[in-house]
Amino acid sequence: MSVPSIASDTDIDVQSAMTELGERARAAAQAMARASTDAKNAALRAAAAVIRANSADILAANAQDVAAAKQRGVKGSFLDRLMLDDKRIESMAKGLEDVAALADPVGDVLGEWDRPNGLKISRIRVPLGVIGIIYESRPNVTADAGGLCLKSGNAAILRGGTESALTSRAIHTALVEGLKAAGLPEAAIQMVPTQDRAAVGVMLRMVDYIDVIVPRGGRGLIERVQQESQIQVLAHLEGLCHVYVDRGADLDMARQITFNAKMRRTGICGATETLLIDKAVVNTHLEPIIDDLIKAGCEVRGDEAAQAIDDRVVPADDADWDTEFLDAIIAVKVVDGVDGAIDHIAHHNSRHTESIVTEDSATAERFLNEVDSVIVMHNASTQFADGGEFGMGAEIGISTGKLHSPGPVGVEQLTTFKYVVRGTGQTRP
Repeated sequence: MSVPSIASDTDIDVQSAMTELGERARAAAQAMARASTDAKNAALRAAAAVIRANSADILAANAQDVAAAKQRGVKGSFLDRLMLDDKRIESMAKGLEDVAALADPVGDVLGEWDRPNGLKISRIRVPLGVIGIIYESRPNVTADAGGLCLKSGNAAILRGGTESALTSRAIHTALVEGLKAAGLPEAAIQMVPTQDRAAVGVMLRMVDYIDVIVPRGGRGLIERVQQESQIQVLAHLEGLCHVYVDRGADLDMARQITFNAKMRRTGICGATETLLIDKAVVNTHLEPIIDDLIKAGCEVRGDEAAQAIDDRVVPADDADWDTEFLDAIIAVKVVDGVDGAIDHIAHHNSRHTESIVTEDSATAERFLNEVDSVIVMHNASTQFADGGEFGMGAEIGISTGKLHSPGPVGVEQLTTFKYVVRGTGQTRP
């Protein structure tokens, strides 16, 4: 496999190209809904093998994308999300195999009951249909999204970011090879053939072809999709994640969790952006936590109480409590116990992921029960907010909405259900 090329936008009629993609996807979705578990798993494993075999070509494509991004001045966490290495490629391949190892949700009987008139009613899990995924710089989303849609019996239309265009196409080629090897329709996973932004606008209006839109990226992308889409959207805006260090926290654990939650990878949505600390332990716990972060190159922005602990803490402003930094920056606020932490989170979170560090089980249960986020944790890093870490193989994203499937969007979350009613000739009086 060589590094793929991308057609010039001037060579493509966007509306016609998107309509063709939609028609092919709709036909493929019908076939995928009937596909056997063995065929879907074979496609996933074959795709994983192709990714490994073609790792050099994928890395070469990625090198071109990274070089172009650097020329445009891209740096920091954005560049980290774009870059691949041998470890990340192996993680993509392993993710596809993990998805293959999951139980097939399609056809699961979610409930069944009999009515007094003799009707037998069942609620059965079925695929969503055609899923449109719009994402930005992370090329691994191509593998995750394609693989999850495949296993859940859906067809996918992928629109990756311009920054990762060559890499995404190289990964997509592997997914198509997997489909072919298993005898499944190649159109089950398609990529938009142009980087013209007009394609996104067309995609958001394809109500005859696409059943659900899943955007994954920054605030600008998510807001555009939510405002313009004529199709149902499964999305989250931001990962404004918090770690709260309670008066009952073990100091060593608090240091380790806070450091990992912020610094393991600063550019992912599960990275902690705000540290809250109980005023009862501010004099014992905060200074070593701050010292760990600053020594690792993290800028610490704090309120007056945090600044009083360490003069290297710079003043935080009101915007910092509502900012997804996606960088080595953290906001620190001293609060009045768990009540203060819950109150701050209620006013500033994005319903993504929050963690409490404490040995007090009663306080932990209060936090877990009262914080209104799709993921709440006790004594664990927010960086575990990931479908793969939840045993879901992979994820398309973290849904922070109230409806359908809050939390990591994996195989089961890409299904819905229908009612099957069996009778013996009943008519309604």
